[in-house]
Amino acid sequence: MQRLQDKVILITGAAGGIGSGCVERFVAEGALVAAADIAEERVRALAERLGSRVLPLVIDIGDEQSFKNGIEAAVDRFGKLDVLFNNAALTDAATHSLDTTVTETPVDVWTRTLHVNLTGCLFGCRHAIPHLLASGGGSIINTASNGALGGDSVRIAYCTSKAAIVAFTKHLATQYGRQGIRCNAIAPGPIMTEQFRHIGPEMEAILRRQLLTSELGKPEDIAALAAYLASDESRYMTGQTLAIDGGFTTHLAHTADLEDYMRAAGA
Repeated sequence: MQRLQDKVILITGAAGGIGSGCVERFVAEGALVAAADIAEERVRALAERLGSRVLPLVIDIGDEQSFKNGIEAAVDRFGKLDVLFNNAALTDAATHSLDTTVTETPVDVWTRTLHVNLTGCLFGCRHAIPHLLASGGGSIINTASNGALGGDSVRIAYCTSKAAIVAFTKHLATQYGRQGIRCNAIAPGPIMTEQFRHIGPEMEAILRRQLLTSELGKPEDIAALAAYLASDESRYMTGQTLAIDGGFTTHLAHTADLEDYMRAAGA
């Protein structure tokens, strides 16, 4: 399919597992992609691999001027902007190891996480929206998390930032919908990226136990949903957060234990 033929898409976090999978899908569907990441070498390697339809950009989403400059560079290269995909987030292992509970998480970790993950979305939208309006409208996609949809024992800052993105998405959709801009969020569950594979077999088994599908997700699964939200096929959808998590946020907390009990009882 060529649903995205000559649409100009700027995606942040483009060098990561999910981001690179989305860039590949966008290019396959005919888009012109401004692939942005803070990891310069990785994003340039991605662009070299995928060809001239990809413009590599180095953007620090926590720096408003950096984000503004990147958006302007994309418009200068491609002449317009149709889609902004706020996919980047603070996900380094060092930060996540400190992001635990309300009483234990350092304030600087809380502040930096909310600034990058949430305010970074604000920066991108603030400077992309004028270009989307100039193109007659467009689509904004925000990456949330299934951690935004239920409580967890750790990652208080990360999950709070992602829950705020859910609200931010609804407000954006409301404020700019009549002007032709749609805004939706994707809430991924566990996705088998290279980074995720380091969790080890025991943790993977714990996660698999909660699945309602037969397999954990892959970057291609997120890319397929992102391509739909970027395309005109989703013209009647806005303000929504779509969980793509194998059913993690669908079932009641006791479901896996109850199934084990019933199997053991021969029911």
